Amino acid sequence: MTAKSLLAIAAVAAAFSATAQAGEADYASNLPQFQGQRTRAEVRADGTWAAQNRNPEPAGSRIAAPLKSSLTAQAVRADAAQAVRLGQIAHGEAAI
Repeated sequence: MTAKSLLAIAAVAAAFSATAQAGEADYASNLPQFQGQRTRAEVRADGTWAAQNRNPEPAGSRIAAPLKSSLTAQAVRADAAQAVRLGQIAHGEAAI
């Protein structure tokens, strides 16, 4: 390369680098400004109240109370064993 072409490339690079400088981004100026109507203490009090009165049960997840039964676990097992023996209940892999 000749000195003339190097000088031309340097001049073009200098021209573009002078116009392509970036400044620091200031995003805070793009945010909407507003003035709250409540004090910090009121907001904290509401948050504390909400945390203390939180319902651990999500909405719509009511669970029925457990049913009371007069049968014992042994009686249920004995009935199940008898049903298997009589062929009323499928047993083992043949049940598929």
